[in-house]
Amino acid sequence: MTDIAPDQDLTAVDIDGALDYLKQRFPDAVREDDREGYSGIIVDKDKLVDVATTIRDELGFNYLSSATAVDYLGISDHMEMVYHTYRISGGGALVFKAQTDREKAELPSLVPVWKGADFQEREAYDLFGIRFEGHPNLRRILLWEGFDGHPMRKDWKEAYYEQDHKPFDSRWPAGWVHRAEERTPYGKNVRYPDNLDLSRLVDVSEEDVYQSLGLGVDVQQLDSDDIATERLLVNMGPHHPSTHGVFRMVVTMNGETIEKLEPVMGYLHRNHEKIGERNTFLHNMPFTDRLDYISSMGNNFGYALAVEQLLSRGARYDAPTYRAEVIRVLMAELTRIVNHLWAIGFWLNDLGAFFTPVLYFIEERERILDFFEAVAGSRMMCNYMRFGGVAKDLPERLHSVANLVNDKVRDYNTMQYLTELITERIPRTIEELEEYLSENEIIKARSIGYGYLSPEDAIQYSTAGPLLRGSGIPYDVRRAEPYSIYPELDFDIAVRDEGDMYARYLVRVEEMWQSVRILKQILPRLERTQGEPIMAGKPQHTPRVPLGEAYGRVENPKGELGFYVVSAGDPKGPQNPWRYHVRAPSFINLTPLGLMCQNHKVADIVAILGSIDIVLGETDR
Repeated sequence: MTDIAPDQDLTAVDIDGALDYLKQRFPDAVREDDREGYSGIIVDKDKLVDVATTIRDELGFNYLSSATAVDYLGISDHMEMVYHTYRISGGGALVFKAQTDREKAELPSLVPVWKGADFQEREAYDLFGIRFEGHPNLRRILLWEGFDGHPMRKDWKEAYYEQDHKPFDSRWPAGWVHRAEERTPYGKNVRYPDNLDLSRLVDVSEEDVYQSLGLGVDVQQLDSDDIATERLLVNMGPHHPSTHGVFRMVVTMNGETIEKLEPVMGYLHRNHEKIGERNTFLHNMPFTDRLDYISSMGNNFGYALAVEQLLSRGARYDAPTYRAEVIRVLMAELTRIVNHLWAIGFWLNDLGAFFTPVLYFIEERERILDFFEAVAGSRMMCNYMRFGGVAKDLPERLHSVANLVNDKVRDYNTMQYLTELITERIPRTIEELEEYLSENEIIKARSIGYGYLSPEDAIQYSTAGPLLRGSGIPYDVRRAEPYSIYPELDFDIAVRDEGDMYARYLVRVEEMWQSVRILKQILPRLERTQGEPIMAGKPQHTPRVPLGEAYGRVENPKGELGFYVVSAGDPKGPQNPWRYHVRAPSFINLTPLGLMCQNHKVADIVAILGSIDIVLGETDR
């Protein structure tokens, strides 16, 4: 028990001291989570808002990173919300939980405490069926309102259900493959709620979306400065070019001015997390690639860190080797450059510079992808990292064969290729980018002062990455809670105070320069560790993962990417995650989009969305 003086600054106490303070302050509502492998505290739901407010205001944990639900059916038959909060000044997580009965799953909403809980609570309601009392807009977010059930519950089975865990008996080990789809007649592959009469079906799936905007009617005549204007409800997307066919913005306009905007997602949802709980721990690695397919190496990294936290509690755990950590950081920083080149290029598309700038950026991006392909075997979906290291070492040479008559055969020494890429080619590309874009009068006129997000709102809405740092908050997981070999590397956090689109652009440019700075420090480490092992111990197809929970997070190009993983199975039985959750920055960074678009024009919406830099595979999962 930590003794806390009456006049002590509570925002400076460590995690253990903060937890002890909460147990002293709320003795009847807070208890330690003493389950094997778990951490933090369990809070009585009746006091959840009071405890959360104390955590934010008195203890200084003002940043809600992750809020996720867990269904413990079969273990203790309750539902649970798990919250990870941080101080924006840095440090580890204060983890607290709230539990509720499955039959009447209800908890108070924490949106009044942290607005960043908004979409995350809606996700928990949608997929788990937990109702959050006091939530301002509680309805489904990834599925349509007529969907039958809550698919992340342990007792929910899809129409093509085969087994709870992979490998499925139909495929392994005998190899007599059959698929559930082949045994389910067409028309029997969809389930509807019991009270739904298909013969009298009237689609009302959009009514809640429109009603949540508080219009009452779709079109209304208003008087504005003696000019008659129309208040219109407009759908931008999903067939709008800037929303790529899988995202929609429901916009309320007064003339050309945006009064209210609400993001509508879920068109790409395939229940990635349910798949993740059917897979073994290792099987999930190639699935992480497909979340943010621009940043697959970073996705691998975050998931590896989460499972390694669990493995580290075992007796036979070997930490990743130094060379493996060097290669991981190499891949992560090259990925950051790939992402930011792409993000800036497509943002310029959204501003109207259709494809000319992005075509220039593709050239250098392709050279990085050539390297990824030579090392990992894939250009974009790089299933490369493993628990305890990486799948294979860097090849001595990068080469290709001539598949067609006019193919150019490549054959380079790997270290020479990397050295030229990092010290010459990438810096030259960034310099060219800055020369043509940073002082461009059209870009500055279209982006300065648009899409503003204040520092207070950036924290309150749980934003991350360039969106957060572009609002003056120097929060970067690589510095706030360092991982891998980042503590020994010299780099600065890119930050701007303006909070607008142009600031986010400048942050991405500066982050590319800082990545180059890191990569130049990686080159001698690669030379020095040549020949050293890239895997700790013997690679395991199905590692024995100790019981407990873990939250692994990395500073991905779009912001904090976190994986909350629970291992609750029999140590000698199937090794599949009990809970596998992705804290997707693309998803959470959309929470303040409506606020950022308010009082701007229709033409600005597309650019503001582009300045956030989302990928819908990660948004919808």
